[in-house]
Amino acid sequence: MADPAAPWHAHIYFTDHDRAAAAALREAFGACPEVLLVGAMATGPAGPHPIPQYEVHFREASLELVRAMITESGLTALVHPLTPDDLADHTSLGQWIGTPVTLDLTALDPPGVNQGIARFGVSDF
Repeated sequence: MADPAAPWHAHIYFTDHDRAAAAALREAFGACPEVLLVGAMATGPAGPHPIPQYEVHFREASLELVRAMITESGLTALVHPLTPDDLADHTSLGQWIGTPVTLDLTALDPPGVNQGIARFGVSDF
């Protein structure tokens, strides 16, 4: 662990078929004080994400807990740090759980301009 306080995100992807599993995982995350739910479960594409997803934020110290919860759910997720390089966060620094989803990389912030948490109006977790 480089910095246990470093911010991380997870994008949890789902289809109509596994929406109930995604909602159950979201509820479980909501019960974890280490995890911050960000926004609602999307009903379609959002930003670089071509299929419905929702996002959770957490600190690096909770990375293994979050990974384990996602893995147990059987859902696909992209887990990544929040750095000044949004493109790298979603590609070279990202870690897939399940089958990767092809992202629309043109929707990402350029290096050094990562709006990250501020984009969602949430800055404390």
